[in-house]
Amino acid sequence: MKYLLLIYSNSPERWEHPIFLRTPEFQAMPEDERAELVERAEALHREIVESGEFVVGTALADPALTRTARPRDGVPAITDGPYVEAKEQLAGYFVIDCDSPERAAEIAAGFPDARLGAVEIRPVMDVSGQEM
Repeated sequence: MKYLLLIYSNSPERWEHPIFLRTPEFQAMPEDERAELVERAEALHREIVESGEFVVGTALADPALTRTARPRDGVPAITDGPYVEAKEQLAGYFVIDCDSPERAAEIAAGFPDARLGAVEIRPVMDVSGQEM
């Protein structure tokens, strides 16, 4: 079963990736705790690549570069940015292929972004419908 892991962040001042490195919470940690968190993130990435669970992942650009399309009644309506009132912004995503929702949650919880922001876990549907 494939899962989409959506990584959210509370818009750090510098939108560079990995995004968790730029959060105030990460910056406030003692150096040894930051180093440990980075090593755990790298170890998790190696684990899911080596196990074959990693499908694809990418970082997204600064939300200020986002445009939203909402055409209505045949009239194109393109606006700048995501919803202005949103505090958490989508920073990137991973697609994983693993055996269970529990394993997907285990992987998601291992991302530093889950500790410092949020990682949403969404099952991916195939063309014939939901694989559940």
